[in-house]
Amino acid sequence: MDALHSTHPFEEHLTEDLGQSGLIKVSAHSRSTAVAGAIAGVIREHHRAEIQAIGAGAVYQTVKAIAIARNYLAEEYTITGIPIFTEVMINGQERTAIRFIIEGKAC
Repeated sequence: MDALHSTHPFEEHLTEDLGQSGLIKVSAHSRSTAVAGAIAGVIREHHRAEIQAIGAGAVYQTVKAIAIARNYLAEEYTITGIPIFTEVMINGQERTAIRFIIEGKAC
């Protein structure tokens, strides 16, 4: 695995703690406000969330959702995040996804 696609320690840690139920998968057709609500809910419960997107449209919806979630959480949490490349299997084919790891810190 090259440096661009290396596994970041945060990714392994969050996947273990949240499990697949904590992974929010976003498509190009996802409503950014609905995704933002999901992000806010997971942040409130676990103080961190993972969002996975494949493709430009999905990444765009994810970035909008993170900005909206920031507003939803403004009085409770300050959020920060990092994007990480990850490989996922879809229909037996390996695809590159971007996983956004978002952490919330109480205000």
